[in-house]
Amino acid sequence: MATFDFDIPQRDSVRVAKSMIAIPAGSFWMGGDDQDAIPADGEGPVREVHVSAFRIDSKAVSNAAFAAFVKATGYVTEAERFGWSFVFHQFVGERARGAVMDARVPDAPWWLGVQGADWRHPEGPGSHVGGRSNHPVVHVSWADATAYAGWAGKRLPTEAEWEKAARGGLVRKRFPWGDEFTPRGQHRCNTWQGRFPTRNTGEDGYLGTAPVDAYRPNGFGLYNMSGNVWEWCADRFDADWHVEPSDATRIDPRGPSTGNSRVMRGGSYLCHVSYCNRYRVAARTHNTPDSASGHLGFRCAVDEPETRPAAA
Repeated sequence: MATFDFDIPQRDSVRVAKSMIAIPAGSFWMGGDDQDAIPADGEGPVREVHVSAFRIDSKAVSNAAFAAFVKATGYVTEAERFGWSFVFHQFVGERARGAVMDARVPDAPWWLGVQGADWRHPEGPGSHVGGRSNHPVVHVSWADATAYAGWAGKRLPTEAEWEKAARGGLVRKRFPWGDEFTPRGQHRCNTWQGRFPTRNTGEDGYLGTAPVDAYRPNGFGLYNMSGNVWEWCADRFDADWHVEPSDATRIDPRGPSTGNSRVMRGGSYLCHVSYCNRYRVAARTHNTPDSASGHLGFRCAVDEPETRPAAA
């Protein structure tokens, strides 16, 4: 796993937090009992969880923001170190076809391992992020996301923080805006329309990633908490850890202390009701922390900073 040390002792936590969305302390109903849920994901049971006040980015980290991090630190992502990453099959262009490897994802043959695919070259050789500075950075591992967060004076959100923020103040709704996927026929997120994985009609306006501020924000002012790109959370994944009630699972839960994979939330532009309907707000999945792909990004959080009254 890639590591990087940052010396940021002068980082002003109050200043960092001012640009982020404040989520108040309190309890919310976490999890779901949706009939469409994938049992192995462990979405349920629905339980009351208390979360302390925190702040979270209104948008996923963009290519421009990640480029600033790389310029300031010289950081090299894990995909760059490994020399390859996974690209959705329809996005592999002519120049990249010769770079396709034997690497495959079990039960997901639409993912192709492509040499030279990384955050700067999302579709492999011949591709670039020019014109996509305001799109979410992708091909970033959990370690990469954690490194960026440390440099920025932030951290990854816990899974409970992420879900509370994604719900936007609504109670037990399927999506950040309510129960109806396309209210009044309007698309509210970037997912797959058509027949997966061969035909995407792009009715929501995008075939791949959308800008980080696309569509309407939720009730807290957060963009793209459903669809667009999966987002890393701090927690290790376990399908059953949260089932038994305890202080650890119900008060500021931080996930199990052991585990080989990390939680991912929110779904992506590849999610479709026929295959992966994890764009629902309670949905969850996981991946190994060194994994990277063309639909995986992140956003950051911070503790609510303590503020002191000015001296008289």
